[in-house]
Amino acid sequence: MRTETVGSVHAVPVADWDRLARHASVYLSHPWLAGEEHDPTATPSYVLVRDDDGTLLAATPLYVVHEEPNPYYDPAALLPGGARRPRVLAGARRGYHNTPLTDPHLPEGRAAQCLILLREAARDHAERHATTHWWPYLTESATRRLAPLYGTSPHRLEDDATIPLPGCGFADYLASLPSRRRVAIRHERAAFEAAGLEVRRQSLLDCHRDAGRLLAALQRSHGHDGDTDAMTGLLQRQADAMGDRARVVAAYAGSRMTGFCLYYHHGGTTWLRAVGLDPGHPAPFAYFVLTYYAPIEDAYRHGSTALHAGMKAIEAKRLRGARVSGLSALYDVRQAPVPG
Repeated sequence: MRTETVGSVHAVPVADWDRLARHASVYLSHPWLAGEEHDPTATPSYVLVRDDDGTLLAATPLYVVHEEPNPYYDPAALLPGGARRPRVLAGARRGYHNTPLTDPHLPEGRAAQCLILLREAARDHAERHATTHWWPYLTESATRRLAPLYGTSPHRLEDDATIPLPGCGFADYLASLPSRRRVAIRHERAAFEAAGLEVRRQSLLDCHRDAGRLLAALQRSHGHDGDTDAMTGLLQRQADAMGDRARVVAAYAGSRMTGFCLYYHHGGTTWLRAVGLDPGHPAPFAYFVLTYYAPIEDAYRHGSTALHAGMKAIEAKRLRGARVSGLSALYDVRQAPVPG
């Protein structure tokens, strides 16, 4: 096997990259990573492991982070106090879901060799920048695979929720829940429908300005810096990168969007990404309908078998059938060279 590093994911054919990323995460898919290359706060590289015939066996992005605007990706805020602060991030830099990419058909021993090569490439890349590297938000399976390669125990970060979607429609999802939950969900959906809002399903490309306005409003209501232009620009970049994969279900009062949920279909899973609500136009249970029930309906139509609901509000997600697993960070304890 041989290792190489390229400066853009565009150097790798989409089919080759997504053959590895299909069952990993939308945040490691080729179009998502291509969109992230426009972020000026980090410089990306991509480690590729190939066999002698040139077949791609394993890969990971590496980011030299210049500035981290998201505190949930700031190693100073997440890692133990004695840990060296790494500036190279391995894997997905956004989305809170991470794993090294390996060919799922590789024998266990060969896959383990690929992981060693990815670790060594990440170490070399970090040392060239006088720092160390880390993997944030690793899934439980990824943590088990990578932890033996590092000299520190995994650092638990968050819980992660995924809602299984059995059968072939929303009725099958409801049937998988306890009877009290079925009654509650039917009540929530009926109360929302009685509000008389129109529900539309569309591409993010067609509504990113309205969605950006609501996303900024929701952030401001939670005490964050919700800049409408910044949120609109962020959603436009995602829409440009992801195209028709970026789907929106939204509620409208006449021509005005009053709530939305953005999600992606990828690899048999529908991935929730963002939600926004207009505080000036409340509707009963709009959050739950737009964040869970309407995307679940669309997930079934697309053929997904799970809805990735992510971190936070874990108990609300459990009540809606979510299975919860852990997300951890691994960081390299090997000393980096002193600059100069």
